Parts: sequence; C-alpha cells; structure tokens
Amino acid sequence: MANRGYRAVRFAASFVVASMLAGAPAHGRGDEVQRAPVPAWVVPSEPMPVPADASGLLFVRRHDALIHLDREGEAHHLGYRIRILHPNALQLGNLSIVWNPSAGAPTVHAIRVHRDGKATDLLEGAAFEILRREDQLEASTLTGVLTAVLRVPDLRVGDELEFAMTVRSSDPTLGADSAGLLMLPPEPSPGRFRLGLSWDEGQEPHLKMAPAMAAAAKTGPRAVAFSFDNPPVLVPPKDSPPRYGWQRVVEYSDFKDWASISRHFAPLYAKAAALGSGSPLKAEARRIAAAHPQPLDRAAAALKLVQQEVRYIYVGLNGGNLTPAAAEETWRRRYGDCKGKTALLLALLAELGIEAEPVLASNAGVDDGLDERLPSPLMFDHVLIRARIGGSDYWLDGTLPPVAGPGTAPVMPYRWTLPLTARGSALVPLEWQVPAVPNEISLYEIDARAGFAEPARITNTTILRGIEGLQQQIQLSGLSPPQLLASLRQQMVGDTWQSIEDAKWRYDSKAQASILTISGTGTVDWDDDGKGEKSLSLPGGGFSPPERRIRPADQDQDVPYAIEPGFTCHVTTVRLPQSTRPSQWSFNSGFDTRLFGRNYYRAFELRDGAIRMVRGSRVERREIDPGTARRDNAKIAAFDNSMAWITYDPSRKGPEPEPTARVPATYEIDWTAAGIPCLGSAAAR
Repeated sequence: MANRGYRAVRFAASFVVASMLAGAPAHGRGDEVQRAPVPAWVVPSEPMPVPADASGLLFVRRHDALIHLDREGEAHHLGYRIRILHPNALQLGNLSIVWNPSAGAPTVHAIRVHRDGKATDLLEGAAFEILRREDQLEASTLTGVLTAVLRVPDLRVGDELEFAMTVRSSDPTLGADSAGLLMLPPEPSPGRFRLGLSWDEGQEPHLKMAPAMAAAAKTGPRAVAFSFDNPPVLVPPKDSPPRYGWQRVVEYSDFKDWASISRHFAPLYAKAAALGSGSPLKAEARRIAAAHPQPLDRAAAALKLVQQEVRYIYVGLNGGNLTPAAAEETWRRRYGDCKGKTALLLALLAELGIEAEPVLASNAGVDDGLDERLPSPLMFDHVLIRARIGGSDYWLDGTLPPVAGPGTAPVMPYRWTLPLTARGSALVPLEWQVPAVPNEISLYEIDARAGFAEPARITNTTILRGIEGLQQQIQLSGLSPPQLLASLRQQMVGDTWQSIEDAKWRYDSKAQASILTISGTGTVDWDDDGKGEKSLSLPGGGFSPPERRIRPADQDQDVPYAIEPGFTCHVTTVRLPQSTRPSQWSFNSGFDTRLFGRNYYRAFELRDGAIRMVRGSRVERREIDPGTARRDNAKIAAFDNSMAWITYDPSRKGPEPEPTARVPATYEIDWTAAGIPCLGSAAAR
C-alpha cells in the first residue's frame, strides 16, 4: 500500500503536475498525452489583473484546481495563467506531467504564452517526451507511472504562461467510491485561486470543510467552489500538533464511517489469503507447526519466513495501489509490498490456527487527529497484522527485517489504526506510552590510566532501538567484520581516534537493539592551565537549554505545544591516571529536573579509580498545555546547561567528591537490560 498523498496546490522552482493515480483503462492509449477542449464541467476563472507593483517570482492571474465525481471515478483538472516576474520563475516553463497509464491518458487543453497582448498557441505543435522510468526504484517501488516532459521555448520575464490539463482516476479497489482532499497551501503566491468539487446526479459525497474554507464556500447545483484573491498566509500555530495544520482543507468522501472502509477492504485480504488445497504454503505451515509447539513461536517463525524469504517491493501496477496480491502469487514470485506480505502472513497464521487480522496504519505520521477526519482510505499508507495469542495482542509487520519479531506494540508510533474486519471496525486509538528503555544509548569509556600525556584506550558502544536500530541492522548486517572495520577506520580515524583496532556489531533480538562497539586509541583533549591543573569536558554530558515555547500574538495561544518523543542516555566513564589520587579530582553539578514535558538528568560518581557520568533525557508528554509552557518558560533562566566537567587539581586536599547518585561504569552492567539508571527521581514512574 502506498500513500496517494494530499492533492495540494504548490508552486516550486519547477512546476510539476503529479497525478499518481491508479485505475482502470480509459478510452484511447494511456501512454500518450491527448489533446482536447476542456470538459463541460470546467469553467475557467477570469484572470485577475496584474497590479502595477507586482513583485516576487510570479503573479498568479488564475489558478483552478477542480475535481469532478461521476460513476466511473474522478476527473482532476488543473488550469492556470501565471505572469513571470523574475528569472528564477522561468523554470515554470519546464512542464512535467506524471500519471499512471492504467488510469487513462492525461488530456492537455491549452499551452499558450502571452506576450505584449498576443497569445502564441503551443499545444498543436507540442511534442511531449514520454519517459518510462521508476523514480523510486532504489526504494524498491514499482509504480508503472509515465512522465511527459515539455520545455516551453523562448519563455521570458514578463510573459504569461497558460496551461490546462485533466487526468482521470478510477481505482478498481474503490469502485465508484471516492475520497480525497482539496487544499490551498499556507503560503500561496499572490494572485487568484479557485478550488472546486462537482459531481453527477447521485454522486454527492460527504464534505467537511475547515473554517477558512467554509467561509469561502459557494454552493451550487451539484457543486461547491472556493475562490481566493491574494489569499493571506495562514500558517498553523507555532509548535502545534500536526492536526492543527488542517486550515485550508476540504475533505470529501463517499464512505459514511470508518467501519464501511473496514468492511470494504476486509474481503480483499480474505480472498488474497485463501489457499488452494495443494498450496505449497500449507506445507510451510506444517513445517513451522512441527518445529514450534507454542503459538507465539509459530507466529514468530511465520513472520520471519515472510520477512526473510520474500523481499519487499512496492507494486502499484495495474490498480495494485490498494488491492493485495494473492498470497500464493507473492510466495511464487518471492517479492511483494506490505499488502502482499500481509496477505501471505495471514494465510500462514490461519493454517497455524492463530487468530489475526490486517490493520491499516500511517507510516507517514499523518494520523494525529485522524478521528476528526472524514473516513478515507487515503489516510493510510501501510498495512500490518494484529494477532491474538495467549490472550494478548501482538503486532507483526512482514516488511521489517527478520530480527523484528512479534511485539506487544507496533515499532512505529501509530496514533490510530483501522482493523479490517467483515463486520466493520471503527478506528482504534493506540495510547502513547512513556518509553521504559532508551531508544539510544551511548557508552563512552576513556582509559587514561597510562597518564595525561599518553593516548587513552577508548571504547565506544552505541545501542539503538526502534526504527533507528532496524535501519542500522539493515546497513550493517550485510558487512563482513573486515568490511565493517575498514569502513569505520575510513570514516572515524582523525582528530579523536588515532586508531581503531576492533569493531563488533550485533543485533540483540531479546533487547530489540542494534549494538555497535568500537575500540582503539585516541587523544584526550585535556585543558591545561599551565600550573598543573587539568580539566576535561566529558562526551555527551551537557544539555543545551530548551527553547521557549512562545507564539506570535496573532496565533491561537490556547493550542497545545507538541513535544517530539525521545529517550536518550549517555554514559561516560574515565579511568583516571594512576599517578593521581581520588582526592585530587572533582566534578561539576548533577541535576534532575523537568521542563516542557521532558526529564533532564545528570549524575556523577567517583569510585574504584574512575569517574562515572550518566546523562539521560526522556520525553514524558507528547503535548503540553499553554499554561505549563508559560510556567516552564520562566524556569529556563535557571536551567543548568553546563558541560560535564571533571577537574584534576594536584594541590587539592580533603575528602573525595561526594557522588550525586549511584552511577555504574560503562563496563559494570548490561546496558541493554530494563531498569538501567538513566533517569532520576523527577522522571515519571
């Protein structure tokens, strides 16, 4: 499944008309650009006069983005006339049309250049260059899209470029049902914009308009239009959650509720997961059952089979954007996208007697506030499986690498999902949980026992979890140990590392963590005051002060502030020069505080000839209210943003420095275990 995206009006250095639409074949060849007059349902806007003081890159005399719904699907029309005001805007003359030929050919209605009151018609003699290419092939994506390119000749500053085209969309998965968006971007160019939606008799969709669009709406017989002259900049409140970005949006949908989408797609996956009596997948299921007596182990084995034996390729050819390939077909060709892999895994789990259902989700992270949107399958770009095993729910994703087994929570931080069931399911919220273990741990050991002037033995271990850990697993699992070592030496030997003697990488499936350890020698950047006193800033020990949460006065001050989730832990151990005494050493402040829903923690301890430092940071609230933001703004001035300094003073006498907390050294405990001491008492429990 792939996200068909939001249909937004955008101007960029190169003007691109992109319609990544799958569907049934239309009349005529779908691999050629057609020429024809505008459809009867299109009424172009009157061009807006160009003001005498127009400035910037361009002025939009008119821009029409219109959609028409009929029994065959949707037709999308784009028409504009733009005055070129700056040389950088001449790239608008590089016209590019992207489409899926299975949906039919795009139809171009007009290409004209207006200069000095005269119009030059370029449509009749226009020779579009058709490119057959897969722009995302490196991302294992096959869409079958074509690109038509035309470079408007002799375009000059002061000219007006006029262009109009229509392309149809008819998705076989949705049939006569439609769903989508009309959007005006937050910072449009100056000029006239019109968005419109019309429909044939009996095709009226459900509509939902953001307030700014509702105020501009003009309704007519089987149509609604939105006109804007010089629309103002309308950006969402600063640092607000994504759901507040829906400001100039019109949603339309033929689905009355989310359950109807669930019911619509469930039979497709049931059909795709059905196996014939002689299917080789039945033999695979019997082999798994014989090797693994426990249901969870069987589910893990089936998942690993799909992850490891079927490579991921997104297949959007011939209407495959939303319809899953059959499990047997995916197994036969040994490649598939999330839909095909999900159908394959469903088939195996059914043979193993494990209750499971496909679940739609958004990997793009556009599901904040999804419960406030009109029901639309376009809000999802991924499908995975939720299985019921031993009274608990487990999530299985066939597109992840084979080290990602069944989990009690999805790897991605979904806010809403939609299970696909025959009876129909509503949206299911997934409550965000404060992470119990860090998603990133950095362990840094500096063995300076040989003395200040000698190179130190350095060991650096990074532990990554979640998506970042899986990404590193993909990058490093294919390297041999000599290749890994050579690559790290090439990248890292320099200022700090004098030599890298060893590098080890592994993925700990139990901890669900990618672990990379590098060891060698390096210089220690001791600060020397010239009188024998030395100091060192420990790696990973300091915090920058958080930014103030404040908004411009014209923005909504009552909207909450979004906090990007994360949990990191930095641990540094310095084995002190043997020529020194513990009483000659000191360190600066530890702290344990919370600001803007985030816990900040640092602690030191000197023990067994080594100074140990731990610094942790964990977000404990995804959003904070404006009152909390104001209170925490006042606390920033007192925030301790000092670096983590340790100091050697040969003249210092007295007791050893008091520890700020009990801190294990990098080599004393298993840092992949639960309950590691990365946080203090201020952390949420």
